[in-house]
Amino acid sequence: MPRPTLLIVGCGDVGCRVLKLLAGRWRLLALTSSPERVPALRALGAVPLVGDLDRPATLGRLAGLADHVLHLAPPPGEGEGDPRTRALLQALARAGRVRSLVYASTTGVYGDAGGARFDETRAVAPATPRARRRVDAEEQVRRFGRRHGVRVAVLRVPGIYAPDREGGDPRDRVRRGAPLLLPPHDPYTNHVHADDLARICVAALLRAAPQRVYHASDDGEFTMGAYYELVARIAGLPAPRRVSLDEARRTLGAMTLSFMGESRRLDNTRLKRELRVALRYPTVVEGLASKG
Repeated sequence: MPRPTLLIVGCGDVGCRVLKLLAGRWRLLALTSSPERVPALRALGAVPLVGDLDRPATLGRLAGLADHVLHLAPPPGEGEGDPRTRALLQALARAGRVRSLVYASTTGVYGDAGGARFDETRAVAPATPRARRRVDAEEQVRRFGRRHGVRVAVLRVPGIYAPDREGGDPRDRVRRGAPLLLPPHDPYTNHVHADDLARICVAALLRAAPQRVYHASDDGEFTMGAYYELVARIAGLPAPRRVSLDEARRTLGAMTLSFMGESRRLDNTRLKRELRVALRYPTVVEGLASKG
């Protein structure tokens, strides 16, 4: 029986973790816009394909290549929609081979939930252009699934961390001395270890229900302040300082403030029940201990 063929689009840190999980069992293709990454992707067992989602003419060779697609590429940094996802889907639609597609979105599509705990049935309420671009991408992939008979799953992903992930070690923020908000403005945040997210991606490719949304989140229920204070204790670092909302508005950038202004707690029951994912790192305690 031939091995299934997977195309990974946006093969960064998480994509490379997926390659390591599936090497030798699946035929793996990785789209990259950087020719210099070709040797590294090949070393991980993938066949690199050079193409650029911002230049649709370079994507013609994607048609008919893969049974499954893992779409990890973010939208552009500006605009209200996601032309990158549109270009990818147009290329894939030229041949009817794709059977399943998993898109990694963001929990930012919910906007601020005031700390409420909720499941995937909650309506989206994007509050920023960045989140609206993600909602557009979600709508595109789900329409593609319905139109072409493709089993599409959307993973709504919170903050990704791992001690060995570039820019993803939460201890780095503590070391920088970045401040946190005082209660009652300290928001609830959600997280997932990068290795668990890679396993979730594979589970979704194999077991997701058609047109289904999943919270790709761990079990932790921490406010941002409690989370980074826990990180500091585990790492033996000084606790981050706390500031008022007024001081944060005066001293912090707009991007940081936007994250601090959204508070939510994610129910991940569907992830465990339907995808049958057993998290290796249910909270940051286990996740940071994994690398000492």
